[in-house]
Amino acid sequence: MSQPAQFTQASPQRIFITGASGCIGHYVIESLLENSNHELFLLLRNPEKLQLDIANQPRVHVLQGDIRGIDRFSELLGTMDSAILIATSWGGAPAIYDINVTGNLRLMELLDPERIQQVLYFSTASILDRQNKPLKEAGQVSFDYIRSKYQCHQKLRNLAVFPKITTLFPTLVFGGDTNKPYSHISSGLAEVTKWIDLIRFFRADGTLHFIHAKDVATVVTYLVDHAPKSGDSRELVLGNPALSVDDAVAAVSHYLGRSIYFQIPLYERLVDFFIKVFNIRMEDWDRFCLKYRHFTYQNPLTPSNFGITTYCATVAELFQATGIESKQRKTR
Repeated sequence: MSQPAQFTQASPQRIFITGASGCIGHYVIESLLENSNHELFLLLRNPEKLQLDIANQPRVHVLQGDIRGIDRFSELLGTMDSAILIATSWGGAPAIYDINVTGNLRLMELLDPERIQQVLYFSTASILDRQNKPLKEAGQVSFDYIRSKYQCHQKLRNLAVFPKITTLFPTLVFGGDTNKPYSHISSGLAEVTKWIDLIRFFRADGTLHFIHAKDVATVVTYLVDHAPKSGDSRELVLGNPALSVDDAVAAVSHYLGRSIYFQIPLYERLVDFFIKVFNIRMEDWDRFCLKYRHFTYQNPLTPSNFGITTYCATVAELFQATGIESKQRKTR
């Protein structure tokens, strides 16, 4: 298959990949197959969840297993040139710590520090503050997913392969289509369209970043063959430039053909009122997010930072990619 101009054909690598059956994982596998000649070893607990057609892909090897039993593959891991660790558990202690912390750390221990060229480890931007430093509250909350990601990140420096680890911190991830599972947040976009007639009349103080899973995969594919150089940061936030909540609501409203005539400031007391009226369950992490509000980061990256076209750079492009039709009023 011919390669896009932005990718170069590098020497083949043996790459161990976890989390291939998830939203980001599907895009990463697809991108690597289309834009590289690397040999891929996919650790899958349930191979049937992989929706991509890999039957005629001799470069892909499916390893049925669980990261919690990663020692089964210790000999194979010693032969890997790179590893892309996407697998994560969203809840249910103690399993979430067995996967997000113990399993990931053990897998990295089994890699050969002399042979391995790079480990691309997926964390989450939620554990960082506005200066891209560890957010202490992330290690203190009762939300297992956030706390487990924080704990694993704190232990990376104890590994022999630490100098080879590039940690990726995705912001809000969108993605999914007919042959790929939808991300948690993309699956809720249809609900946004139902509630936009109410949402558009409220103004909220907050800021966020987002990125499409296809753009995440493009960055990963690039980094596999272009690891950060000595002296460069190996902790990379993935996301488009910061966007205020109000600008996001305005963009969605415009895309769906809705006008905004006035907006009511969504003060904290009003938020508390809605929480009580609708009996919304709030955990300590949810409370923290409501007070923190501005989840912004330094130097977020998209494919454009590497000279590659970004697939989804705007809210409108996100909705288009999800298959939600624009209803903008056309003017002559």
